[in-house]
Amino acid sequence: MQTVPDTELIDFENWTLRIRSTTQPASRLLLLIHGWTGDENSMWVFARDLPAYYWMVAPRAPYATQPGGYSWRQNQTELIGNPTMDMFAGAAERLIKLVDAYSLSAKVDASVFDIVGFSQGALMSSLVTFLYPQRIRKTGILAGFVPAGLDKLIAKRSLKDKPFFVTHGTKDETVTIDRARASIEILERAGAHVTYCEDEVGHKVSLTCLRALRKFLAE
Repeated sequence: MQTVPDTELIDFENWTLRIRSTTQPASRLLLLIHGWTGDENSMWVFARDLPAYYWMVAPRAPYATQPGGYSWRQNQTELIGNPTMDMFAGAAERLIKLVDAYSLSAKVDASVFDIVGFSQGALMSSLVTFLYPQRIRKTGILAGFVPAGLDKLIAKRSLKDKPFFVTHGTKDETVTIDRARASIEILERAGAHVTYCEDEVGHKVSLTCLRALRKFLAE
């Protein structure tokens, strides 16, 4: 099993979590959401060198996948397809309940928190912010896109003044660059302020854009 230095693996209320706690007095919770076939270890490459005040929580998604790893969507038979809000809304609600229960147990303030996800986890991060905008301070979408079925929330400008960081690779063959750019348009129509970093890479985050993500979260 992959190990992540300075973190702790715990079981909490039927979740498997990898945690990096902090003793900083002004701590802030950061939820790290892995992609399809990932697990609680997958997101830590993005979390290195983030501010010490972050209390980081990386949950394992609830559904096992046939290739190995886990998914936020049950009975997923294809990697991308055209996922809708309804397919993931239940998982988004479970994540909010997890944050509430864990933050109460750990005595860390998560009335408002940050969320960052990669690929399918990026879809989850955007959906959580659409559905619970009052709970999210900043959102990171890494090599992902926004699900379909959000028309009513877009029309209500549910993301008014919400900061988003979006990064994508022009050579991404898993989630096309056109899909990522279309997602930025959706976020902006919903009222979000989008910081965008694009680079000539595949389904990954370039070093340049990783630095930009860290700057975005630290501000």
